[in-house]
Amino acid sequence: MKKNLIYVLMAAGLVQLSSCAKENFVNPVPTNVISDLTAFDSKDRIEGQVRSIYASIKNAGMYGGRYMIFNDIRGGDFMNDRTNVVTGFDVWNYTPSNSSTNSVQNHWSRAYYVINLSNVFLDGMAAKGTAVVGATVSNNYQAEARLLRAMSYYSLLQLYARPFWDGNGSKPGVPLRLKGNTGSDNYAQARATVAEVYTQILADLNFAETNLPTANSSAFNNTTRAHRNTAIALKTRVYMSMRRYADVITEANKIVSATAPFTATSGVAHALQADVTNVFKTYTTTESIFSMPFASNEAPGGQNQLGYYYGPAAFNGGNGEYSLLSTGIVSNVGWKTTDKRRTMVGVFGGKSYLTKYSVPSIFTDYAPVIRYAEVLLNLAEARVRSTSTVDAQAIALLNAIRGRSDASTVFTAADFANSDALADAILTERRIEFLGEGLAGTDLTRLGLPLPAKPGVASIAPTAQQYIWPISSTELLLNPLCVDN
Repeated sequence: MKKNLIYVLMAAGLVQLSSCAKENFVNPVPTNVISDLTAFDSKDRIEGQVRSIYASIKNAGMYGGRYMIFNDIRGGDFMNDRTNVVTGFDVWNYTPSNSSTNSVQNHWSRAYYVINLSNVFLDGMAAKGTAVVGATVSNNYQAEARLLRAMSYYSLLQLYARPFWDGNGSKPGVPLRLKGNTGSDNYAQARATVAEVYTQILADLNFAETNLPTANSSAFNNTTRAHRNTAIALKTRVYMSMRRYADVITEANKIVSATAPFTATSGVAHALQADVTNVFKTYTTTESIFSMPFASNEAPGGQNQLGYYYGPAAFNGGNGEYSLLSTGIVSNVGWKTTDKRRTMVGVFGGKSYLTKYSVPSIFTDYAPVIRYAEVLLNLAEARVRSTSTVDAQAIALLNAIRGRSDASTVFTAADFANSDALADAILTERRIEFLGEGLAGTDLTRLGLPLPAKPGVASIAPTAQQYIWPISSTELLLNPLCVDN
């Protein structure tokens, strides 16, 4: 008999729920956990729940590592060297076609775990928490929860649903759950359309923009907790996935000055670092809009860390799961040997590896979610695609990214025969700049480009079944209204 309970894991160890106060005699509230009866009794407890959502989304299966890795290796710049399904071999060769595979199940369950934590928190704030902390602080906390929920739904759409361009968002997306799951109930729910899920993502991010602080209390908090510009930056990414380029421009213009040097003139003073390698050493610079922090007492976990995947043993004690494909972006002749970003590529045992994540085992590099450099290139590409011109500001933005690492290259309008050539140059720059940061796969699918051929692996057409993942078998088992891809 099918169970009607989905993802009741929810807030394990955070909120243990009993059905109502009058049942306490037969179901006493445990003394070593916080129950739903008291979880919203104080600001400290409420703040702790917000932190728990951050802790859950930076799980190695989400934005702490594997979500970015999966999108990296769906591109054409990495070579799988271990043929280990546990570390994404099936994702690399486009064969996670079984809804029971680890990659398919794990990301789905982790994303909905974060979504449910957010929903339970939002429900609790509406019922009790707002009265405890006041409307302003409540809205701030709710904005953080909604931003993290939006990020989780966005990640699900990138892997389990057809891109927005296919039917203008009319294809099946994922179940849109906005109410906390706290006990046995009927949670059967059909998949919302892609457009409906994106509408909710944008509603969450718009709420976040309005209610988050303009800046947090420190550089660390400005990097690891959301603020106003975090929501704006993420909206540029979401609108890029929807091909709503005019909206990308509107959002980016809120935090990008009209001329070089491009900086954010409101909220956190985001700007490019003069040395790109500093972003991956200091972690909390003004270029890092949002990152997932790790430390020796809070590491990502085995076989999940960015440094473990991309660094070989001779460099940082990594496992060298993925070297750089010799025919990929590393071979691009326009990426000069004198480019500073080349210093984050090393040759070991005759193979090239990404050394951007240099902390040795236990690999506690921060996981970058979104950088100011992406906002600049989002704006550049949006201007080109919305105007179909060799746009002057787009060239200036492109030069800002290239120039800080390679001062010898300066693009001019004469370098581009048409707008398509300029758009291609921006995409090439994205492949160089964000190598190993999880944008490769989404850049391909948002534009309807094939997943590229690799040694022993055929290209996947945008219309092919393998272009997206199947729905998790656990969801299909427990939710009779959900249909597979």
